[in-house]
Amino acid sequence: MKTTVLIGVLLVVLGVIALVYQGFSYTRQKRVFKAGPIEATKKTHEYVPLPPILGAVVLAGGVILIATGARGR
Repeated sequence: MKTTVLIGVLLVVLGVIALVYQGFSYTRQKRVFKAGPIEATKKTHEYVPLPPILGAVVLAGGVILIATGARGR
């Protein structure tokens, strides 16, 4: 399999994932207070949205790479 087609397939998969999930979240732990052995922390949940146009552009780029890679054979 050519490298162009492989990268195209990878971009198609990433584009579909970006369109389906439209973002990702993670948990951040921040120290609020510390005095000797006593420590207080706060957990916050952060969400990073991915615009649908980003998923569509990545998906289209993958399709174009697959088409040009298959045509070059």
